[in-house]
Amino acid sequence: MAPFGPLDFIYMPSRDTAADVEHFTDVLGGELVFAIERFGARVAMVRFGQEAPAIVLADHLHGEAPVLVFRVEDLDAAVNELEEQGATAGARTGFPYGPIQLLELPGPQRMALYERTRPEMDDRLAGRRDF
Repeated sequence: MAPFGPLDFIYMPSRDTAADVEHFTDVLGGELVFAIERFGARVAMVRFGQEAPAIVLADHLHGEAPVLVFRVEDLDAAVNELEEQGATAGARTGFPYGPIQLLELPGPQRMALYERTRPEMDDRLAGRRDF
């Protein structure tokens, strides 16, 4: 069985993050959690209820397909387990909540696992609006 936890985030590429935020909130009724501009990138989180995964709009995310981001308790152990089952790990990087590991998939779909090592970021980012 795969070591996937809950689907916490859906990272979505954005060509114009500010315009997408407006559409996702004003037109679709989502709640803006934060909108950050840093290191030349714009990233915003929108929620459609507490039970649904958060939508993260990011203008620095390459490609057209969204990335489904699942939380795991232990990132190294989860990646090792998947590799033992024949999966291939892609790039590992970080994002505000902790380390994130992309998975190589045979199709155009994109998935990643992350370990929530910085839960305090919920409070630190909530309500921040840079754009």
